[in-house]
Amino acid sequence: MKKELKNQIVAELSNQIANSNCMYITDISTLDVKTTVNLRKSCFNKNVKLIVVKNTLLKMAMQNSGKNFDELYSVLEGPSSIMFSDAGNLPAKIISDFRKNFKNTHPILKGAYVNESCFIGNEQLETLVNLKSKNELIGDIIGLLQSPIRNVVSALQSGGSKISGILKTMSEKTE
Repeated sequence: MKKELKNQIVAELSNQIANSNCMYITDISTLDVKTTVNLRKSCFNKNVKLIVVKNTLLKMAMQNSGKNFDELYSVLEGPSSIMFSDAGNLPAKIISDFRKNFKNTHPILKGAYVNESCFIGNEQLETLVNLKSKNELIGDIIGLLQSPIRNVVSALQSGGSKISGILKTMSEKTE
């Protein structure tokens, strides 16, 4: 590969890494062509970008991105592919679902960078699946804020019908 092409790839990859909050480094080398195509389709359908890249170029791009990836450099051995996503848990869910559907232990999660945190090793997959996205967290907060209001309104509505029932019963007894 010519030096100019390498520099171009590193520059593009550096830009993508710098603008992404979520990057997964995986190993898909043991997947056959048909299975790899299915994985790529799953990623495409969920707006996750999957690319295969040489470790040396990836390491240079990571160093040029302006972010701290010191913990992830150790996983840059053997074949590597990268998954980019806007949601921190989406690539983990794709990998997990893919393993269930294809009865396979691949792709292997080598490491992940999610919102300035590094996760190393395949055993971190379950932790990453359970991470909540920004929209999920906002929904939880809204639900928590609405809960006390719902309880008050519910108590007032049920209390009003009880009071009117008691008053009606008392008025019928006095007559």
